[in-house]
Amino acid sequence: MRILIRLGLMALAFAFILPQIHGISFHGNFAIALVLSLLFGLVLWLVEISVMALSAVLTVTSLGLALLWLIPAWILGFWLLPAFAMMITADFVPQYLTVSGFVPAALAGLVMLAISFLTRDEAWSRREA
Repeated sequence: MRILIRLGLMALAFAFILPQIHGISFHGNFAIALVLSLLFGLVLWLVEISVMALSAVLTVTSLGLALLWLIPAWILGFWLLPAFAMMITADFVPQYLTVSGFVPAALAGLVMLAISFLTRDEAWSRREA
């Protein structure tokens, strides 16, 4: 149920909220927004997996010394992953979604990060208890 709510909220964000950000344009209907939210979720998952794998390789090859800069980078830069995922998603379907620049992608990524934060499992378990 939570996945459907998250999917619906992300589709609403693609259709109505993100086009309000200067530099982002969406061309399509709600069904296209649903497909884009699925694609965005998949791309975000792939970006997160690849960054975690890169972090693991750097940590192992540097015998743990890379953690000195990886931990602050993760703390300060976790909000950048949705921005990269938004730019990659826009590259996959340029006929429906256009993102011109990193600043609009970062703002859109923050919107998507807020949606995923509000619909995560811990937030729902607190409301149900």
